[in-house]
Amino acid sequence: MTLRKWFYLFWTTLLIGAVSALITGVILQANDQQFSFLGGNAIGYNILTMLLGGATISVLSQMGFFAYLIVRFIMMGIIRKKWVWDTVQIILVIVAIIDLVILRHNPGDSWLSYSLLPLFMLLAGLAISAWKVKLTNRNGFIPTLFFMTVVTAVEAIPAIRLNTAASTIFMMVPLIASNAWQILILSKVLKTDKEPL
Repeated sequence: MTLRKWFYLFWTTLLIGAVSALITGVILQANDQQFSFLGGNAIGYNILTMLLGGATISVLSQMGFFAYLIVRFIMMGIIRKKWVWDTVQIILVIVAIIDLVILRHNPGDSWLSYSLLPLFMLLAGLAISAWKVKLTNRNGFIPTLFFMTVVTAVEAIPAIRLNTAASTIFMMVPLIASNAWQILILSKVLKTDKEPL
């Protein structure tokens, strides 16, 4: 990874995070009845805030991505057998999905409403993992699924703690878009068929 390649990855991820946050924010604001009463200056301020928020979320995504790559490198040095590390990752995916339901659930509420976010994350992770296999090879499926579910769940803790639909959606869409972009483009940036995933 050269500085030029890292710059490309950084700025493209920043752009994807900002644009996806802007689109998500505009859709969320359009569904808000109070948005129609705001003046022109407030709309410009909201758009700027959405862009900056998306850029910040994309930087959080990049920190999580590089942290995952470092942790994976260390774990592959400790655990010599790939199948053991893959098994650990699958177990952690299952634990993360279950925890997203159980830890957020309030007694008396429906389990279904708390299952939507983990289910969406799992489906997005499976779709991105399948895409990754098409771009590289089948060895990338489990690490990509792990990154798209477990690491995304850790990165999304600020929105998950607020436990409101709008804040969760506003953070999750740019976060998943940024994470997906980074994991899918990595082999192209490194110009290799066998990447360290």
